[in-house]
Amino acid sequence: MQENQKWPDAIWIVRHGESAGNVARDLAEAAGHAVIDIPMRDVDVPLSELGERQAAALGRWFGQMSPKEWPNVVLVSPYIRARETARRVLETAGIDREDITYVVDERLREKEFGVFDRLTRVGIQEKYPDQAEARTVLGKFYHRPPGGESWCDVILRLRNVIDTITRDYRRERVLIVAHQVIVLCFRYLLERMSEEEILAIDKAQEVANCSVTSYEFAPHLGKRGKLALCHFNFVAPLEESGAPVTTKPDAPIAAK
Repeated sequence: MQENQKWPDAIWIVRHGESAGNVARDLAEAAGHAVIDIPMRDVDVPLSELGERQAAALGRWFGQMSPKEWPNVVLVSPYIRARETARRVLETAGIDREDITYVVDERLREKEFGVFDRLTRVGIQEKYPDQAEARTVLGKFYHRPPGGESWCDVILRLRNVIDTITRDYRRERVLIVAHQVIVLCFRYLLERMSEEEILAIDKAQEVANCSVTSYEFAPHLGKRGKLALCHFNFVAPLEESGAPVTTKPDAPIAAK
């Protein structure tokens, strides 16, 4: 055992299951509408029926592990779709919340879209052409829509989450349930990537709903050991259970 190990033994980072917002966004984009038609705040958007099936499939995958391998720390975005995903995963796996550390952490929330909330690409171009142009010039890593966040803003709050993890959850097994941008920004931080590297990964493939990105502590790496990437966008638990894999980006749908 590494005496001065600062990391958990394992970390799983999971994107929530398909949500009603993902479905509404698809319909709006396909129809060429400017606004996504869903009457609730982004934080309150629930899972779709398919999203519930995906979360249960992931829960069965965890349930097949030895209880000694189960997560004993669960950190969850406060958004309902993430909390519902975590609840269904734990229930299906047979993991009792009373036996683990379970924390709803607002730092894991979805990227905030500001004035882009509830707008499709067409809507952003129609209503905020200057901002659309600025986003094209700066790129999503640095562009911050008015009232919203850039990827850098998300990364800043995740740096604080990592400080908490290394302080409070050394040698634990940590499950994080959050959002697509959160998954990618954790990769950026944990693997010390550049802007170009993480955006190339983002461009190559969408992070699937209920996919798993996982790390295990490797004591032989570096002077004190490091986290080694085991899986990225791992969807075998869904495929093995027959749950369809969905990869649509989260919809900026929060009502003002």
